[in-house]
Amino acid sequence: MLRLHDITAGYGDTTVLRDVSLPVPRRSVVALLGANGAGKTTTLRVASGLLAPGSGTLHLDGTDLTGRRPHVLARRGVCHVPEGRGIFPNLSVRDNIAVHAAGADTGEAVDRAVSAFPVLGEKLGQQAGALSGGQQQMLALSRAYVTEPSYVLLDEVSMGLAPVVVDEIFEFLGRLAEQGCALVLVEQYVAKALELADYVFLLARGRLEFAGEPGELDAAQLMEKYMGTHT
Repeated sequence: MLRLHDITAGYGDTTVLRDVSLPVPRRSVVALLGANGAGKTTTLRVASGLLAPGSGTLHLDGTDLTGRRPHVLARRGVCHVPEGRGIFPNLSVRDNIAVHAAGADTGEAVDRAVSAFPVLGEKLGQQAGALSGGQQQMLALSRAYVTEPSYVLLDEVSMGLAPVVVDEIFEFLGRLAEQGCALVLVEQYVAKALELADYVFLLARGRLEFAGEPGELDAAQLMEKYMGTHT
Protein backbone atom coordinates (compact mmCIF):
# COMPACT_ATOMS: atom_id res chain seq x y z
CA MET A 1 0.00 0.00 0.00
CA LEU A 2 1.05 3.57 -0.73
CA ARG A 3 -0.06 5.62 2.26
CA LEU A 4 0.05 9.32 3.00
CA HIS A 5 -0.80 10.03 6.63
CA ASP A 6 -1.66 13.42 8.14
CA ILE A 7 0.27 15.27 5.44
CA THR A 8 0.76 19.01 5.72
CA ALA A 9 2.68 20.46 2.78
CA GLY A 10 3.11 23.57 0.68
CA TYR A 11 5.54 25.94 -0.96
CA GLY A 12 7.51 28.50 1.02
CA ASP A 13 5.18 30.22 3.45
CA THR A 14 2.07 28.93 1.68
CA THR A 15 0.42 25.83 3.13
CA VAL A 16 -1.53 23.86 0.52
CA LEU A 17 -2.36 20.58 2.27
CA ARG A 18 -3.56 20.29 5.85
CA ASP A 19 -3.64 16.90 7.59
CA VAL A 20 -4.42 14.93 4.44
CA SER A 21 -4.43 11.13 4.64
CA LEU A 22 -4.62 9.08 1.46
CA PRO A 23 -4.32 5.27 1.43
CA VAL A 24 -3.81 3.63 -1.97
CA PRO A 25 -4.12 -0.16 -1.72
CA ARG A 26 -2.29 -2.31 -4.23
CA ARG A 27 -4.36 -3.16 -7.32
CA SER A 28 -6.85 -0.36 -6.64
CA VAL A 29 -7.94 2.72 -8.57
CA VAL A 30 -8.27 5.92 -6.55
CA ALA A 31 -9.92 9.07 -7.92
CA LEU A 32 -8.58 12.22 -6.26
CA LEU A 33 -11.06 15.00 -6.99
CA GLY A 34 -11.47 18.67 -6.19
CA ALA A 35 -11.65 22.12 -7.73
CA ASN A 36 -8.61 23.94 -9.09
CA GLY A 37 -6.35 24.89 -6.21
CA ALA A 38 -7.72 22.20 -3.90
CA GLY A 39 -4.30 20.56 -3.51
CA LYS A 40 -4.52 17.58 -5.88
CA THR A 41 -1.24 18.16 -7.70
CA THR A 42 0.55 18.86 -4.43
CA THR A 43 -0.74 15.55 -3.07
CA LEU A 44 0.70 13.68 -6.04
CA ARG A 45 4.00 15.53 -5.68
CA VAL A 46 4.26 14.41 -2.06
CA ALA A 47 3.30 10.84 -3.00
CA SER A 48 6.05 10.61 -5.61
CA GLY A 49 8.76 12.29 -3.53
CA LEU A 50 8.89 15.49 -5.57
CA LEU A 51 7.81 17.52 -2.54
CA ALA A 52 8.81 16.79 1.05
CA PRO A 53 5.94 17.31 3.49
CA GLY A 54 6.19 19.76 6.35
CA SER A 55 4.66 17.12 8.60
CA GLY A 56 3.08 13.71 8.26
CA THR A 57 4.45 10.49 6.77
CA LEU A 58 4.70 8.65 3.46
CA HIS A 59 4.84 4.85 3.62
CA LEU A 60 5.22 2.42 0.74
CA ASP A 61 4.40 -1.21 1.47
CA GLY A 62 5.19 -0.64 5.14
CA THR A 63 8.47 1.25 4.65
CA ASP A 64 8.70 4.86 5.78
CA LEU A 65 9.93 6.87 2.78
CA THR A 66 9.02 10.33 4.06
CA GLY A 67 11.31 12.91 2.50
CA ARG A 68 13.07 10.45 0.20
CA ARG A 69 13.93 11.58 -3.33
CA PRO A 70 11.75 10.69 -6.36
CA HIS A 71 14.25 8.17 -7.78
CA VAL A 72 13.97 6.14 -4.57
CA LEU A 73 10.21 5.83 -4.92
CA ALA A 74 10.51 5.22 -8.66
CA ARG A 75 12.85 2.27 -8.04
CA ARG A 76 10.26 0.89 -5.64
CA GLY A 77 7.52 1.04 -8.25
CA VAL A 78 5.97 4.52 -8.05
CA CYS A 79 5.51 6.22 -11.44
CA HIS A 80 4.38 9.87 -11.62
CA VAL A 81 2.90 11.15 -14.90
CA PRO A 82 2.67 14.91 -14.29
CA GLU A 83 0.44 17.45 -15.94
CA GLY A 84 2.25 18.72 -19.01
CA ARG A 85 3.39 15.28 -20.18
CA GLY A 86 7.04 15.51 -19.20
CA ILE A 87 8.55 14.15 -22.39
CA PHE A 88 11.89 15.11 -23.96
CA PRO A 89 10.77 17.07 -27.06
CA ASN A 90 14.17 17.10 -28.79
CA LEU A 91 14.68 13.34 -28.48
CA SER A 92 13.12 10.80 -30.79
CA VAL A 93 10.14 8.77 -29.66
CA ARG A 94 12.41 5.70 -29.46
CA ASP A 95 14.93 7.55 -27.29
CA ASN A 96 12.18 8.82 -24.99
CA ILE A 97 11.07 5.23 -24.45
CA ALA A 98 14.68 4.13 -23.88
CA VAL A 99 15.14 6.79 -21.20
CA HIS A 100 12.08 5.54 -19.35
CA ALA A 101 13.22 1.92 -19.68
CA ALA A 102 15.84 2.70 -17.01
CA GLY A 103 18.39 0.08 -18.02
CA ALA A 104 15.96 -2.55 -19.30
CA ASP A 105 16.28 -3.94 -22.82
CA THR A 106 15.40 -1.06 -25.15
CA GLY A 107 13.91 -3.31 -27.81
CA GLU A 108 11.56 -4.93 -25.31
CA ALA A 109 10.65 -1.53 -23.91
CA VAL A 110 9.79 -0.21 -27.38
CA ASP A 111 7.71 -3.30 -28.08
CA ARG A 112 5.76 -2.80 -24.85
CA ALA A 113 5.17 0.88 -25.58
CA VAL A 114 3.96 0.13 -29.10
CA SER A 115 1.69 -2.63 -27.82
CA ALA A 116 0.07 -0.08 -25.53
CA PHE A 117 -0.22 2.64 -28.19
CA PRO A 118 0.33 1.25 -31.72
CA VAL A 119 0.50 4.74 -33.27
CA LEU A 120 3.87 5.22 -31.54
CA GLY A 121 5.28 2.45 -33.71
CA GLU A 122 4.85 4.69 -36.74
CA LYS A 123 6.70 7.58 -35.05
CA LEU A 124 9.75 5.95 -33.45
CA GLY A 125 12.30 8.00 -35.40
CA GLN A 126 10.39 11.27 -35.10
CA GLN A 127 11.19 13.98 -32.57
CA ALA A 128 8.74 13.77 -29.69
CA GLY A 129 8.09 17.51 -29.88
CA ALA A 130 6.64 17.08 -33.36
CA LEU A 131 3.95 14.66 -32.19
CA SER A 132 0.34 15.75 -31.74
CA GLY A 133 -0.80 16.52 -28.21
CA GLY A 134 -2.56 13.19 -27.95
CA GLN A 135 0.46 11.28 -29.20
CA GLN A 136 2.72 13.11 -26.74
CA GLN A 137 0.43 12.07 -23.91
CA MET A 138 0.50 8.49 -25.14
CA LEU A 139 4.29 8.63 -25.12
CA ALA A 140 4.26 9.99 -21.57
CA LEU A 141 1.88 7.25 -20.49
CA SER A 142 3.92 4.53 -22.17
CA ARG A 143 6.43 4.78 -19.31
CA ALA A 144 3.67 3.40 -17.07
CA TYR A 145 3.74 0.31 -19.25
CA VAL A 146 7.48 0.09 -19.97
CA THR A 147 8.69 0.27 -16.36
CA GLU A 148 5.92 -2.01 -15.01
CA PRO A 149 5.31 0.06 -11.85
CA SER A 150 3.06 -0.97 -8.98
CA TYR A 151 1.59 2.52 -8.53
CA VAL A 152 0.94 5.16 -11.20
CA LEU A 153 0.05 8.74 -10.25
CA LEU A 154 -1.70 10.54 -13.10
CA ASP A 155 -2.20 14.30 -13.08
CA GLU A 156 -4.81 15.50 -15.60
CA VAL A 157 -3.70 13.17 -18.39
CA SER A 158 -6.73 14.13 -20.50
CA MET A 159 -6.05 17.88 -20.35
CA GLY A 160 -6.48 19.55 -23.75
CA LEU A 161 -7.09 16.32 -25.66
CA ALA A 162 -9.83 15.48 -28.15
CA PRO A 163 -12.62 13.25 -26.78
CA VAL A 164 -11.64 10.34 -29.04
CA VAL A 165 -8.08 10.45 -27.63
CA VAL A 166 -9.43 10.69 -24.08
CA ASP A 167 -11.44 7.51 -24.71
CA GLU A 168 -8.33 5.71 -25.96
CA ILE A 169 -6.32 6.80 -22.94
CA PHE A 170 -8.99 5.65 -20.50
CA GLU A 171 -9.16 2.30 -22.26
CA PHE A 172 -5.41 2.01 -21.67
CA LEU A 173 -5.82 2.95 -18.00
CA GLY A 174 -8.50 0.30 -17.65
CA ARG A 175 -6.13 -2.33 -19.06
CA LEU A 176 -3.38 -1.13 -16.74
CA ALA A 177 -5.70 -1.52 -13.75
CA GLU A 178 -6.77 -4.99 -14.89
CA GLN A 179 -3.11 -6.01 -14.93
CA GLY A 180 -2.86 -5.16 -11.23
CA CYS A 181 -1.35 -1.68 -11.29
CA ALA A 182 -2.73 0.73 -8.70
CA LEU A 183 -3.75 4.10 -10.14
CA VAL A 184 -4.31 7.51 -8.57
CA LEU A 185 -6.29 9.71 -10.96
CA VAL A 186 -6.46 13.49 -10.80
CA GLU A 187 -8.87 14.05 -13.64
CA GLN A 188 -11.16 16.73 -15.13
CA TYR A 189 -13.42 14.06 -16.65
CA VAL A 190 -14.99 13.21 -13.31
CA ALA A 191 -17.54 10.72 -14.68
CA LYS A 192 -14.81 8.72 -16.41
CA ALA A 193 -12.67 8.72 -13.28
CA LEU A 194 -15.59 7.53 -11.16
CA GLU A 195 -16.36 4.71 -13.61
CA LEU A 196 -12.85 3.38 -13.16
CA ALA A 197 -12.37 4.11 -9.45
CA ASP A 198 -12.66 1.77 -6.50
CA TYR A 199 -12.25 4.64 -4.04
CA VAL A 200 -12.81 8.40 -4.14
CA PHE A 201 -11.11 11.14 -2.15
CA LEU A 202 -12.35 14.71 -2.37
CA LEU A 203 -10.14 17.67 -1.53
CA ALA A 204 -11.41 21.18 -0.82
CA ARG A 205 -9.08 24.02 0.15
CA GLY A 206 -6.34 21.59 1.07
CA ARG A 207 -8.42 19.41 3.36
CA LEU A 208 -10.01 16.03 2.81
CA GLU A 209 -13.78 16.46 2.60
CA PHE A 210 -14.82 12.95 1.56
CA ALA A 211 -13.33 9.46 1.47
CA GLY A 212 -15.34 6.49 0.28
CA GLU A 213 -16.59 4.54 -2.71
CA PRO A 214 -18.01 6.06 -5.92
CA GLY A 215 -21.51 4.79 -5.16
CA GLU A 216 -21.63 6.90 -2.03
CA LEU A 217 -21.30 10.14 -4.00
CA ASP A 218 -24.05 12.10 -5.70
CA ALA A 219 -22.26 13.07 -8.92
CA ALA A 220 -24.45 16.12 -9.62
CA GLN A 221 -23.97 17.53 -6.12
CA LEU A 222 -20.27 16.78 -6.32
CA MET A 223 -19.87 18.73 -9.54
CA GLU A 224 -21.86 21.71 -8.28
CA LYS A 225 -20.45 21.98 -4.78
CA TYR A 226 -16.81 21.06 -5.20
CA MET A 227 -15.82 21.05 -8.86
CA GLY A 228 -17.07 24.50 -9.82
CA THR A 229 -19.46 23.32 -12.53
CA HIS A 230 -23.03 22.16 -12.96
CA THR A 231 -22.38 19.72 -15.84
